[in-house]
Amino acid sequence: MTLVSATLTESVRARAIELGFDNVAIGPAEPPEHGPEFARWVEAGYAGTMAYLGRRSGERLDPGRLLPGAASVVCVALNYYQGEAADPSWEPVARYAWGRDYHEVMTPRLERLAAHLEEAGGARCRAYVDTGPVLERDLAARAGLGWIGKNTMLLHPALGSWFFIGVLLTTAELCHDRALPDRCGSCRACLDVCPTQAFVAPYVLDARRCISYLTIEHRGDIEPERHAALGRWQFGCDLCQSVCPWNKKAPVTRERACIPASPYPGAEAVLAMSDDEFRTRFAGTALLRPKAAGMRRNAAIVLANAES
Repeated sequence: MTLVSATLTESVRARAIELGFDNVAIGPAEPPEHGPEFARWVEAGYAGTMAYLGRRSGERLDPGRLLPGAASVVCVALNYYQGEAADPSWEPVARYAWGRDYHEVMTPRLERLAAHLEEAGGARCRAYVDTGPVLERDLAARAGLGWIGKNTMLLHPALGSWFFIGVLLTTAELCHDRALPDRCGSCRACLDVCPTQAFVAPYVLDARRCISYLTIEHRGDIEPERHAALGRWQFGCDLCQSVCPWNKKAPVTRERACIPASPYPGAEAVLAMSDDEFRTRFAGTALLRPKAAGMRRNAAIVLANAES
């Protein structure tokens, strides 16, 4: 790499940290290493009703088709871990959804990072936060932002897995980092704790059994035989992350947007909400994803579980 590339790379890292991201790693904009495995995963039906994951596969498996001339992928992490002393009313909700919608938090910052690259290096960029046809975890793992654990989450030795991932494709020729080795070893804690046995093998998740999929992405009724396994979870599930040894020393987030602004109202209150009341109460949060009907469904199951 040239001195110009090295200087631009360091400026990108500094700007990313300045924007509030907790870590940054840079890799090549090449086809994802596990693209073929992803295609087989979709073909096996493990994506459930998330048909969008099978669309635009050509772009999903080749960043160069999303951004012609792409040379580098800037991957950023934003820690959202609120700590063990956080508001217990939110415990039935996955931690990532306790605060503001992460798309709204991450996207403007990535766009500012893109603007920096465009101004400093004359590069073209495209930003993604869990919305476009991009295999973010795969690209981030190759860049060195972490390794993909047995629970399919991205793990970092200092951050654990409690962080959001942002990806910035760019035509800039940047210095690339090295991938981190898989440090899961023989540990099976995440696989064994899953109450629905959603992991058909290490590193392979059957979304159709996953509590996060069932309570968020799935539309309509949830099969009665799965109700008891949902336990108290009303939105998502953190069990496979909570037991991970790499999360034992995870730092508490510095990002105020990840802290809940008020207590979670609870299953009975959610069940009684009209559509309009629900949208007003949870405006600007990820809890809008299942819509009011989905959250009322989840609340009813949780209340029935509590009585049984």
